[in-house]
Amino acid sequence: MELQKKKELLELCSRASLLAGKAILEIYNSDFAVEHKDDKSPLTEADKQSHLTIMEILKETGIPILSEEGRDIPFEERKDWDYFWMIDPLDGTKEFVKRNGEFTVNIALIHEQKAIMGIIYVPVKDDLYIGAQGIGSFKVEGFSELKVASIEALLNDKTKLPKAVDRKYTIVGSRSHKSAETEEFIEAKRVEQGEIEMISVGSSLKLCMVAEGLADDYPRFAPTMEWDTAAGQAIVEAMGGKVIDWETKTVMKYNRKDLLNKWFLVSKD
Repeated sequence: MELQKKKELLELCSRASLLAGKAILEIYNSDFAVEHKDDKSPLTEADKQSHLTIMEILKETGIPILSEEGRDIPFEERKDWDYFWMIDPLDGTKEFVKRNGEFTVNIALIHEQKAIMGIIYVPVKDDLYIGAQGIGSFKVEGFSELKVASIEALLNDKTKLPKAVDRKYTIVGSRSHKSAETEEFIEAKRVEQGEIEMISVGSSLKLCMVAEGLADDYPRFAPTMEWDTAAGQAIVEAMGGKVIDWETKTVMKYNRKDLLNKWFLVSKD
């Protein structure tokens, strides 16, 4: 895909994430109701409205869309997709329900099982993370307040990732999902690195922290789905980091028959 086309799609995704974020915040700031999916995870009207908003905008690209809220597309149909959008309309629904602000809108473009472009928008903070092959990774703060006509104005040296941060060796982990294997990984890093700092946050913000240079590792030895990680992986890899399948020790791939991710490790270098 040529560079100009990528920038056009990034601009479209940015607009979609912003409008989805606005729809989410309207409900976040109200007395919302919570339903439950078949797997008992929470679902709110915010998930639904964000999904509809993004679908309406991205359908103009003519590229197929696989969303958490529209996950039932058979593998026999999607296996032949060359490009497709992978969307999590509201990543971190549990954090949304807790009202701690640690939820995101995730949009990724997948090509031949690789996440080549990602947008992660944090509605409560107005932060936008952008990443794409051949372009790099960026963080735009105060995104919803900006009156920007072109993606070009967002991608500059001031917003480029990673940032130089003076800190201890840092591992970021899930606020809502922990495992014994994760604790073992952390202890091994303490032996290897000495004193380390451990930070817990929700949603895809963990991948954003690695991309931003605020953390060295994000081990995930617990269940996730492809839409949870695709946008973050694109941003991390465009920054120069890695997202490795823990079993195969290769780059994590997408559009598998089973959309459940294996364990993985996100690392800054």
